[in-house]
Amino acid sequence: MKIDRIDVYHVAMPMKDVWRTAFGEMDRIDSVLVRLAAEGRVGWGEAAPYAAPQYCPEFAAGAFAVIRDWLGPALLDHEVPSGDALQAKLAPFKGNQFAKAALDTAWWDAFAQLQGKPLWQAIGGESGDIAVGADIAVLDSLDRLIQAVAAAQESGFGRTKLKFRPGWGPEMVRRVRERFPDAVFHIDCNSGFTLRDRAMFEELDSLGLAMIEQPLGYDDLIDHAELQDRLDTPLCLDESIVSLDKARKAISIRACRWINLKVGRLGGLTPAIAVHDLCRRKGIPCWVGGMLESAVGQGASMALATLHNIAYPADIFPSDRLYAEDLSAPAVFLAGPGRMQAPERPGHGFAPLPERLERHTVRHARVESQGAA
Repeated sequence: MKIDRIDVYHVAMPMKDVWRTAFGEMDRIDSVLVRLAAEGRVGWGEAAPYAAPQYCPEFAAGAFAVIRDWLGPALLDHEVPSGDALQAKLAPFKGNQFAKAALDTAWWDAFAQLQGKPLWQAIGGESGDIAVGADIAVLDSLDRLIQAVAAAQESGFGRTKLKFRPGWGPEMVRRVRERFPDAVFHIDCNSGFTLRDRAMFEELDSLGLAMIEQPLGYDDLIDHAELQDRLDTPLCLDESIVSLDKARKAISIRACRWINLKVGRLGGLTPAIAVHDLCRRKGIPCWVGGMLESAVGQGASMALATLHNIAYPADIFPSDRLYAEDLSAPAVFLAGPGRMQAPERPGHGFAPLPERLERHTVRHARVESQGAA
């Protein structure tokens, strides 16, 4: 598949409410969209590292520049027959997983269209039916949190994730467990703690959590292995798993019992599938996380969530959950309580609406080939 043209957009989408986590607060989501033209098809990709380098070292303006100046020119006017071939062309550039992911997912969208298949079928998905969960940001009070969890339970979600940060101690989790003794839920710490907080995690260990997600440093494996050895509750690694090699090492030293797959954090669908396959061979279950992307980014996540070793409801959200106006279409929606259906359209099935893309674009560039004057 010869890549004929690449356009890159830095976009900012205002959110309905402030989103609070252990690493910060956001009232908009900054992401990078890629439009990739190849052999008469147009593929769209998205990655959302956010406005500031807080979730990870990348940020949207930087990812935009890297794609414009380096990654995009490395692909333009080249034959790219597979996702592995695309990743090989980008391999000389260190890191920058989110920037690579925007290109990788755009390639997969165009490739699946050329195959005449939905993306989830093109990558070997088993069924378009997807289990999804509820995700609750840090709120102002325990009463509001209890109300939000109750709403998630009443809506039929199979599990609920609670964002957890310093200041929300075990008492918060205990209150939720007391109010909902049979609910499946876990906490997401977003790298907010250290081994000095071991006693707190040992207290949480008795509260029946499905898992504790990324409790320690974003680039750490060793301390996670030490903490996991002390806990019965499974640890799930998110921010720490940025490559197939990091996943291999985490599994080898028993740093976790679950791995969260995020297309953006891993550098695209190609490496995310590779990590999924490794985990399947090693007996480590996976689930699919998200970065609050538009429908374009969520389309790739939906495809990933159809693979065999996905064993926990995904973080994929209806468009109106976060945004008054998703810049992409069609809208992502629930097909039933706690369920979504991956599109049957060729590709991942989503694209920006031109007028909304224009309204939310911070900067746009057409990528020039390395040999351009």
